[in-house]
Amino acid sequence: MDEHSAHSTGTGPHPAGRHTGHSIADFRRRFWISIALTVPVVLLSQGLPFLPEARLLSVPGADLILLALSTVLYVFGGMPFLRGFARELRARKPGMMVLVAVAISVAYFYSGATVLGLRGMPFFWELATLVDIMLLGHWVEMRSVGEASKALESLAELMPSEAHCRLPDGSTEDVALGALQPGDVVVVKPGEKVPADGDVVDGASSVDESMLTGESVPVGKAPGDAVIGGAVNGEGALTVVVRRMGAESFAAQVADLVREAQESKSKTQDLADRAATWLTIVALGGGAATFAVWLALGKPLSFAMERAVTVMVIACPHALGLAIPLVVAFSTALGAKTGLLVRDRMAFENARLLSAVIFDKTGTLTLGRFGISDVALYGELTREDALSLAGSVEELSEHPIARAIADAAPSKSPVTDFRAIPGRGARGVIDGREVAVVSPGYLAENGIAAPEGADALAAGGRTVVHVLLDGVVVAAIALADVVRPESIRAVTRLREMGIEPIMLTGDTRVVAERIAKELGIGRFFAEVMPADKAATIRLVQAEGKVVAMVGDGVNDAPALASADVGIAIGAGTDVAVATADIVLVRSNPEDVAAIIDLARATYGKMVQNLVWATGYNVVAIPLAAGVLAGFGVLLSPAVGGVLMSASTVIVAVNARTLRVTS
Repeated sequence: MDEHSAHSTGTGPHPAGRHTGHSIADFRRRFWISIALTVPVVLLSQGLPFLPEARLLSVPGADLILLALSTVLYVFGGMPFLRGFARELRARKPGMMVLVAVAISVAYFYSGATVLGLRGMPFFWELATLVDIMLLGHWVEMRSVGEASKALESLAELMPSEAHCRLPDGSTEDVALGALQPGDVVVVKPGEKVPADGDVVDGASSVDESMLTGESVPVGKAPGDAVIGGAVNGEGALTVVVRRMGAESFAAQVADLVREAQESKSKTQDLADRAATWLTIVALGGGAATFAVWLALGKPLSFAMERAVTVMVIACPHALGLAIPLVVAFSTALGAKTGLLVRDRMAFENARLLSAVIFDKTGTLTLGRFGISDVALYGELTREDALSLAGSVEELSEHPIARAIADAAPSKSPVTDFRAIPGRGARGVIDGREVAVVSPGYLAENGIAAPEGADALAAGGRTVVHVLLDGVVVAAIALADVVRPESIRAVTRLREMGIEPIMLTGDTRVVAERIAKELGIGRFFAEVMPADKAATIRLVQAEGKVVAMVGDGVNDAPALASADVGIAIGAGTDVAVATADIVLVRSNPEDVAAIIDLARATYGKMVQNLVWATGYNVVAIPLAAGVLAGFGVLLSPAVGGVLMSASTVIVAVNARTLRVTS
């Protein structure tokens, strides 16, 4: 990762942009230079814990040298905090930068005053080590946040730099990616990345889309199939016509969604920000009170000053400021890697509270296309023979039912004298015998008796066609909308999570009842018009349930908008679904349970971080103030800085342990 680019603009999960104008490399450079300056400061300083009355190195004018070195440390090492101090005051939102700036300023100016004549013991070495610790803490913090944002950089690096563009004369020319236009034809060789979103017009291969969709299994591609820019081509060459480039591409839209979600605030983050503001006020007030109390108790000015500085340092709401943003950043990036795109943080947090998930049927729980559900035989043909005969004839038709039968045929034979029967089916000759695939209406019109029990195939709203061999019915094929194989597992998983799965469809009650029974869904709404779907959502909400709507993001737009959480499934390459709060790229209903698991795990991490970031102050602030001074327990400003930075690291590490469990 390029450390110079990470967060140099101050965007990302940093509250209030407190690192604006500083990169990771900037903090790293300031830290190492400050460390180098700290060495002579420590050697020349008095009052070291292990050498209270002497110096490690005695030279003429040591105090003036210390003042000069500390001035450089204060200005150079402390500049990020002094700038942050000014920004926070201008925004009227005092936070950790105010505390750090006040702490190092008090330490510097007090110590400088002692050199110039004020009675007291300077603490230049405490100032130097405090600056070092704070710079190190911010460097570590920015690296952690940079790790959380790697998903965006990975997406940006997906695209190849060049593409093999096919010219009108059939030759190819390597052109820069930016020179491609929609409508251009490109050749993607085995092992290369697809340069842009488009459609395959020639060739066949398997394509690895895992970085983009989270789908671990390579996806087969043939003419007519869509491909995503950035996906890795497998074993075959593909010819692709470009459809989308640049900002309109799938990868760019995913990156925009991830960035939008990482930069958006959540309800829990608002709570953390308010707590950080109050902690800042407590720290400043506590520092002043500590100073006043120790002076009143007769302690030296230097002692009271050191206690006050330590209180302000140790109470810095550093960890609190990171507690939520880091979890947000990691959860959003983690979701994007597994095909779970969060568009609205508020709705995402609500997902942990869901008590009902309403699924649209067609295209969500089912594939939205016909498939073979049953085959009845009335002669000596086997199932495979019947499907092969029917599929051979239907291969020449474009009707959805015909395509389903043709796709299911285990083998096909040459067909002659093919003829469509308008509204009723098709017929043809195979090996000298007439084969017809027709509707029940055709049988009635031609006086052909339907075999006994054929009507039973139509139960549950199935569509039935008959296969005739030389005018005799030899088989009946029942077709129905194909249930996604993942849907049953999705419904089972939701039940295990204590969430009620509900089906919503505009289809007939008979069809809805069959699908619901097959999936194990106990409650469904059938024959619901698109305009009435939103009202159905509100009906379930009126029962006191927190409701998610899962649909295709287009026909279900009103319902998605009305639900507490709108989840678009089956988005394919069109990820910018305006009405959805969450987009499931893989078109897998099981990902509904995954997003709920992620929401619950994310909230859990937020709570853990908040408890730690606020709870440690309950112990740390009194210690910093010196409540155990009578027992010899005193914390220096540098030790306070170490403890504060340690709390930040703990929060960062805890955020990185977030995982998707489903």
